[in-house]
Amino acid sequence: MFEKIEMMRMARALGQHSSQRQITVARNIANADTPGFKAEDMQPFADSYRAALAPLRTTDPRHLDAPDWSPAARNSVAGTGVSPNGNSVSLEEEMLKAAEVKRGHDLSLGIYSSALDLMRTSIGRRA
Repeated sequence: MFEKIEMMRMARALGQHSSQRQITVARNIANADTPGFKAEDMQPFADSYRAALAPLRTTDPRHLDAPDWSPAARNSVAGTGVSPNGNSVSLEEEMLKAAEVKRGHDLSLGIYSSALDLMRTSIGRRA
């Protein structure tokens, strides 16, 4: 029932995006000392949500879309410095990303909670 309401669908997608981005940030931090490790990041939520609504067009029917779980669905971080051992993780940038992830997660919970309160009120129940 709730998946038909666009606001609920968007809040759920934002929560899932925040969860996936938290995993990516945690992986980057865990590999901060791994030689040759390249930091990764996911595309912004607005771009990924827009792409989910309008799937990629293929030029040939034999082409396959990249699944969400594949590394091709993520963007590697560009413009960060690389240490002498080839590692491109910046702990400062990863901590900023973690704060953005928390903000996105809190926003999705707030939207979801407000939408539930609105629905409860519309059917005559108090929150």
